[in-house]
Formats: sequence, structure tokens, C-alpha cells
Amino acid sequence: MIQLFRNSRKILGMNARNLEFIRPNNLRRAKRLADDKLRSKKMLMKAEMPVPRLINKIKDVDELENFDWTTLPESFVLKPNRGFGGEGILVVYGKKKNFSDTWIKADGSLIAVNDLKTHIRNIIDGSFSLSGVPDIAFFEERMKLLKLFKPYAYKGIPDIRVIIYNKVPVMAMLRLPTKVSDGKANLQQGAIGVGIDLATGVTTTAVLGKNKLIEYAPGTRLLLSGIKIPYWKTILTLAVRTQEISGLGFLGADVAIDRDLGPVFLELNARPGLSIQVANLDGLLGRLRRVEGLKIKTVEKGVAVGMNLFGGEIEEEIEDISGKKIIGTVEKVKLFGKDGKEIEVEAKIDTGAQSSSIDTKLAIELGYEDLLDYFASLEMPTDLPRANVKQIEEDLRNKYLVGHPDLEDIIIIYSSSGVTIRPKVKLEFDMDKERVISKVNIVERTGLKYPMIVGKRDLKKFLIEVK
Repeated sequence: MIQLFRNSRKILGMNARNLEFIRPNNLRRAKRLADDKLRSKKMLMKAEMPVPRLINKIKDVDELENFDWTTLPESFVLKPNRGFGGEGILVVYGKKKNFSDTWIKADGSLIAVNDLKTHIRNIIDGSFSLSGVPDIAFFEERMKLLKLFKPYAYKGIPDIRVIIYNKVPVMAMLRLPTKVSDGKANLQQGAIGVGIDLATGVTTTAVLGKNKLIEYAPGTRLLLSGIKIPYWKTILTLAVRTQEISGLGFLGADVAIDRDLGPVFLELNARPGLSIQVANLDGLLGRLRRVEGLKIKTVEKGVAVGMNLFGGEIEEEIEDISGKKIIGTVEKVKLFGKDGKEIEVEAKIDTGAQSSSIDTKLAIELGYEDLLDYFASLEMPTDLPRANVKQIEEDLRNKYLVGHPDLEDIIIIYSSSGVTIRPKVKLEFDMDKERVISKVNIVERTGLKYPMIVGKRDLKKFLIEVK
């Protein structure tokens, strides 16, 4: 697969990257800025860009010997200022209980003050810097993991790498930390790279390390394709803004999504790696050529150009890869009722609702009037405490389900408008040429725009494109 991809795409090689794009577009001072993480952070903060908080820094051996280790929080990231390729980064996840000088790493092993001192001495000596020159060690706050990524990422925080050229996003990938990468989102160390469609922010193909194509997160049956990246347009906007601020014409921008803060800019890359091409099963060279020489006046225009040029048209490819149809937040649905009745309606796609529901009037049109009359005649409890809801539902099922052949279930729903007891019926419907067999609940939706809501349980075959 990878060899076929290499033979059929315009691949950007390392030499072409350096000669054609980095040297002409990245001035020496801009490259020096990108290589200096502390200077980059200061510049981004001045431009009011969101960045991780700097905790402290150690410039030399004297500062190391006099450092107050009690000032460090329970979790943090230790980085070399001029590090490259993720080398020298140490991620600490918590403090060992009842120990003031011992922390816990991603793999569960312990790291004490003396271990940190040794690691920092290596950083100061330049063991991880680009050219081996003396360096600075700094401590940075550790981002909080977004719930969406928890099943896919091992210990660390995923990030999104966006390649920007001429103020246009041309390619992007989600990088997921693994056990092999020690919780770091770096492909050279064994992390996962997942291509992203620029128009939709939906993941496509995945690569483990530099060149092994995979479908599922390691050790799971979780598909890596079809993940909808939150804040997608904001992330692209941050990346293009950073190119403007930094003066780098060819840039790899790394953005993470913090659970509380949203998108946070991590660092600039003047020499971004090229494994992103494998993750996207597409070459960079052709994309760079398409935007070369364009007159992009604003950040917004650059984002729009990138989304239009390098996404959207591959929607069918995303569907083939993920096995799911891409739908919007409102879709036409054909419902199949009793006695061959078919009714087409517009339905709201609501991932916040567990199950689908239809309006009472629509249920009558579909042939369930007799069921609704039966349900209205039942004696229902008025005291419905949340703590007892499962037992109350079970009691209602045992008592009333046998009374009508169309009654599939009885559920209690708590919402902002109050508590309701609803009947459920078995119903088939078609959405985007996919047949769905569902148990939908019936509720009064008079005055609401859509007579049907399609909930999470009925969306397993679909990806939702949020506008």
C-alpha cells in the first residue's frame, strides 16, 4: 500500500523540502526563533496566542544545584529549549503518594530528584539540542486530556500538526501518543499519525511510527478514521496566524486541545517531518505547488483556500476508509410505518440525545394511534426520583408491555422542561440510503422545528459534519 502510494503521488523528499521550500521561505532569524522554544513562547504570548504556562527554567549547573524542587507541581513536562524530534522531553503525570521528591512517568515508573538532575544536566550539556550546543531546560504545564481522545491516546496529550505554506494550510494530521512512544506524540518515537481532511476536520488514514499503515488504535477495535476534531477552523486559524507572526514561509504548527482551555499552541517547526504524507496517503509537493504564488491577504482567506482546495472533494474517500456516511446536522429521513405507510421528514441529528424520538402527530400518521390511546389509559407514577429510575422503568415494563403488541419499551426522560414517561416503538427508517432499525420514543414536539430527532444509538453508521 505504501509503495503504491509512493509510486503514484508527488512525494516531497527531504532534499526538495530543504532546497525548494525551507531555504527560500524561512530566513535564518525566523529559523532561529522556531528552534528556540522559550523565545517562540514569549513571541506567541505577546501576540496573545494561547500557549502552555511556563513553570520554571534552568540555564546552567549553578541554577540546577540551587533549584527548589518543591516549586514543581504534581504533573509537568520537562523540555530542552532547542530539542528536536521529541528527544529529551520528559512527561510527568503525578507525584508518588507521601513522597515530596518522587514523581510518576507515563509507563508507571518512578523518577526522583536525582534522576531529574541527571536528565537536566544532559539537556544543559546539549545532548538533545539541534547542533549539540549548551541548552536550557524548562518546565511547562502538562495539558489536560480531552475526553474525546482518551480511548485513543496512551497517557500523553495528542496534538495536531498542520503544514502551512504561503498562509495556506496544505496538510494536517492528528498525532496520538502510544506506549512505545512513552506518552509522547512523536512519530519518530513510535506515536500514531492520522491524516485529517482539511475541509471537515475528520480523520482518514493512520500510520504507526513512520510507515506502518493501521486501522485501529493498538490493542483495541477503535477505528482511527472518522474522528471529528473539535475546534477545527480555530486550529487552522491559529496555525496560519502563527506563520504570520513568526515570519516562517514554510511551517509545521503543533496545536493541542486542552480539556479546559481548548486549542493551545505548542511549538513551531521550521523543518517539519514528512511522515505526514504517509498518514494522508498523499504527497505534499503537489499541494505546495497549487498554492505557490497565490496572493493571500488575510488569515481567514488562507484558511478558506486550504479547506476548499484540500478537503471536501475527498468525502467519498473518507466514507470508503471509515465505512461510514457523512451527514449534516439536519437530514431527510424516510420512515416506514404500519400497513406500508411511508413518510419523509426532516430530522435533527442530535448526538446529545441517546435515543431517537418522533412527534406524537407523526406517530399517529405512521399508524400508532391505537398504541398511544392504550398508553394514555395507563396509570403512571407521579413520583419519579432519579435514584430509583431503573427500578421504576422495570416495574412499568413488567406491568404494561404485554398489553400492546407495538409497545417495545417504556422509558423515563429527564430534561430541562421536566420529567416525561414515554412509549417506545420499533421503527425502520432510511437516512442517506442507509437502513436503520431503531426503537424510537414518542413525545409531544408541537412547536418544535423538526418532528424527529435522531439520537446517538442510531448514528453508528454515520459521521456528523458540524458546520
